[in-house]
Amino acid sequence: MLGIIGSGNIGSIVAGKAVGFGLKVQAYDPYLSEERANALGIKKVELEELLTTSDVVSLHVPKTPETENIISASAINKMKKGALLINCARGGLVDELALRVALESEHLRGAALDVYLEEPAKDNPLFGLENVICTPHLGASTTEAQEKVAVQIAEQISDYLLEGSIKNALNAPNLSAEELRQLTPYLQLANYLGSFAGQLTHTVIKGLTVTFAGDAARLNVEPLTTQVVQSVLAPHVSDINVVNARQVARDRGIHVTEAKEDLEEVYHNRVTISITTEDKTRSVCGTIIQNRPRLIEIKGIKLESEFGEHMLYITNQDQPGVIGAIGNFAADKSINIANMHLGRRESRGDAISLLDIDAPISQDDLQALRDIEYIRDAHYLNFKSLSL
Repeated sequence: MLGIIGSGNIGSIVAGKAVGFGLKVQAYDPYLSEERANALGIKKVELEELLTTSDVVSLHVPKTPETENIISASAINKMKKGALLINCARGGLVDELALRVALESEHLRGAALDVYLEEPAKDNPLFGLENVICTPHLGASTTEAQEKVAVQIAEQISDYLLEGSIKNALNAPNLSAEELRQLTPYLQLANYLGSFAGQLTHTVIKGLTVTFAGDAARLNVEPLTTQVVQSVLAPHVSDINVVNARQVARDRGIHVTEAKEDLEEVYHNRVTISITTEDKTRSVCGTIIQNRPRLIEIKGIKLESEFGEHMLYITNQDQPGVIGAIGNFAADKSINIANMHLGRRESRGDAISLLDIDAPISQDDLQALRDIEYIRDAHYLNFKSLSL
């Protein structure tokens, strides 16, 4: 059994080659989905299970606060007697002194390393052991490798500038030009839905779930989820972008979940965001119609609306006269309404009014709107389109 820690680009390639050779492969990666594991033909497990059941453990993770010393003395003691350890990822992932003890005691049969805690590795506790293979982390330093890297960089920049395709980015998903074309309207939808939910959330976010259904579920959804995370947090974090969005969410203790489901309704595709805070869960749902993002459901209340640059979101009790009062308020305040969309849960129950207006509204006018009978709350929302 081969155990892979980290199923990113390199880890996935190793897994694919190992499966091709007929090996059984399992992987530990907190961000590996069951769907991705199934696609790779491997089993997703927790770290302890991987350590205790793998005959060979291979590391394929960057060095971060979460992964530093991931193969500690305690982790080594959990590994199968006679197992092998391979680290060609980063120095500092393995406790080198603890590994030496395990190799000398024959708890582990052998190890192979290309990276070390201190580099260049002039001296190391593992040097000189007969059951260790050490290479000097020079694979990318040959003349041929440097030339190939230069050519690859030029080709990748050219592909991005000419076609928009992204390859081998450090913190962005690989996207071909065709994938980007398919994803573009959904990225806009993810941006709008995330912005909608983020602007209405004013307490600590505990969890964020993004559910894809229908045609949307068949896409490469990783960049869509990342876009949702960025847009949800943008009203609260000034320097967030698609590169650091997931890390910012992790740093804030926000658990991000990605899900897919079947679709049995009038829409061919659907993206739903659910935000869990300390006191409530808020959901908002959208779809793509003729390549344009549409809002179709808020908090379980159905309505259909496009996204305007300036919008008013009003929650109220469904009572006669409320719509007229909103219209009179807009006239008194010289607020021009381009479109108005309504939805309600049931007669005389919870209702929503969503207004597309021409310009921002002041906080004083918002408070005056909230003071109207049967109106529970009102928010001004601003939406900016992505530049893709």
